[in-house]
Amino acid sequence: MQIDLSGRTALVTGSTQGIGYAIAVGLARAGATVLINGRSDASVGAALDRLTAEVPEATVVAAPADVSTEDGTRALVQAHPDVDVLVNNLGIFGATPALEIDDDEWRRYFEVNVLAAVRLIRAYLPGMKDRGWGRILSIASDSAVVIPAEMIHYGMSKTALLAVSRGFAKEAAGSGVTVNSVIAGPTHTGGVETFVRDLVGDELPWDEAQHEFMVKYRPQSLIQRLIEPEEIANMVVYLSSPLASATTGGALRVDGGYVDSILP
Repeated sequence: MQIDLSGRTALVTGSTQGIGYAIAVGLARAGATVLINGRSDASVGAALDRLTAEVPEATVVAAPADVSTEDGTRALVQAHPDVDVLVNNLGIFGATPALEIDDDEWRRYFEVNVLAAVRLIRAYLPGMKDRGWGRILSIASDSAVVIPAEMIHYGMSKTALLAVSRGFAKEAAGSGVTVNSVIAGPTHTGGVETFVRDLVGDELPWDEAQHEFMVKYRPQSLIQRLIEPEEIANMVVYLSSPLASATTGGALRVDGGYVDSILP
């Protein structure tokens, strides 16, 4: 399968590390000009240097901005008014007992994980429709459909993101623009390693700690391991390409599989 995104510009939010960085690498390898986004010039610059060393032929552009805020989003869109591929990857997560999540924390998760994506879709979808081509992807989570007891505010935000994607796919109907979400399972990033350690402790070697986490906290996974960021990126690159032109309004799973009896 040959995926060629030459001549396309892609914006990946939160792409200085983890899943976002892996997606940026995948899109760059496919020939897209990739806008690297993070909150600071330093983090974006470091990611650019790393990516160009990894993919010497890549065309990458610094796009620092805090897209969790209205002002940050406005500045980013003014600097880069047209993109062909929008990947809403930015997100926050963390474990908090359900009854200890206060109003401010509920609002923060909705603002960062949902409204940030909504603002960018509103900004870029009209231009995509006018040009007759575009791809919008939002990185959701298996927590959207199997709500974790220890992070229901995160699960709520990812469930909302599925609805946002489906709704905007209807807005884009017949335009040549596709809008999809990717349901990612627990993924092996630095942040998740810290999260796993917070839940299972520091005593076990990493492989055993990972297994303990999956068995106790994510038993729905059929592969019974953390997913590598590149595995998420592979799906995103495909959905960003002309090969996925008939896939829209979907929630595509890269989640390690579900045990059917656990699904709500």
